Amino acid sequence: MGFASSWLGERTLFSRLIDEAPDPNTEIIVVIPAFNEPEITLLLDSLLKCSRPGCGTEIIIIVNAPDGADKEALDNNQRCLKNIEAWKRENADCFFRIHAVDVTPLIRGDWSVGMARKTGMDEAVRRFDSLNRPGGIILSLDADCQVESNYFSAVFEEMHLRPDRQACSIYFEHPVNGVGFPEAIYKAIILYELHLRYYFQSLLFTGKPDVHHTVGSAMAVKALPYVKSGGMNRRKAGEDFYFIQKLIPAGGFFNLYSTTVYPSPRSSSRVPFGTGVTVAKLAESEAPMFNTYNIKAFRELKILFSLAGILQSGRPEDVKAIYQDLPPGLRSFIEVSEWTEKVDEIRKNTSGPESFRKRFFIWFNMFRIVKYLNAVHVSMFEKRPVQESVSELLAETGKNPGTKDALALLQFLRKEERGY
Repeated sequence: MGFASSWLGERTLFSRLIDEAPDPNTEIIVVIPAFNEPEITLLLDSLLKCSRPGCGTEIIIIVNAPDGADKEALDNNQRCLKNIEAWKRENADCFFRIHAVDVTPLIRGDWSVGMARKTGMDEAVRRFDSLNRPGGIILSLDADCQVESNYFSAVFEEMHLRPDRQACSIYFEHPVNGVGFPEAIYKAIILYELHLRYYFQSLLFTGKPDVHHTVGSAMAVKALPYVKSGGMNRRKAGEDFYFIQKLIPAGGFFNLYSTTVYPSPRSSSRVPFGTGVTVAKLAESEAPMFNTYNIKAFRELKILFSLAGILQSGRPEDVKAIYQDLPPGLRSFIEVSEWTEKVDEIRKNTSGPESFRKRFFIWFNMFRIVKYLNAVHVSMFEKRPVQESVSELLAETGKNPGTKDALALLQFLRKEERGY
């Protein structure tokens, strides 16, 4: 029995998909969902340019199709498989093994990107289980990405050589210029990534611990934490966000900044929301504008999160009084009864400031933060153009990039986040 044998027997969608046994030195497995991706060899070329890590490496490509996929997409799936096989023949001395699995004949009912990721990640666990390697690293990537040349070696050094690290979000940057896409696509992705960076920096501004991007093509997890979290979900979109929120409370989650994933800026209608859909909508506009959360909402959260120490050490009768001093958006979102009951429950189940703070943020986690932000932007605050919101945030934190140009602001926030 391996470390995950029981879990594999109960929680996977399929039985073993790859007959070939893994190399005994395998420590990294990359999982790539592929639907309608005939140009996937561009990603394989990018991976081939990477420096070899100090371990064996595999690539698992899950070729799949949603229910009702058209003939062109299904034909492109077959082209994808043929192109992978041709690439393998031309690069027989490649340092990583490639397993392309066509699950289309096995699919019953509707399919999703979450199910494709789950299928590949579960299979990676099965292979690590056969090696009894609970610390094996599962990388999640997309078929239209490119990666920095130290992609494998950075992950190996920052995860394999660090037993305290269990999972991570990997630094990413969308291409913002070039000849691969129309100019409208590049303008759109600049606005969308600027929103993602603003959201990240705004959460840091509030004082929330454990702030991470949730990008499915730029994350990694070790096999045992993957199993303990219950594995990837089956969602049609947002699967990465929900998965990462399960991993964070277990500890050992970090942001990996020493390498970069370059997701494609292309538009898409494959999922109901996310990067591709947003880019498509923005690119259709003659004067694209992306409205994002108002800085006022994050100011309210900053006040709330600063109260954790006072709530832990103050008198029980003060809890209701503190509620009355909360900003109006928070009081409209949290009923006084919920406030007093939850704070009392946390106080009774913690012994000091650190344990109180940890349990407080288990209650007011990212799911609750997102619900709060969406609620107050219906009832109280107006969303603002992302360039204006970024400028307001930077002014609030004493930073002056000297510009309101979207690309210049994006480049500024990239440097802020990566620390260079």
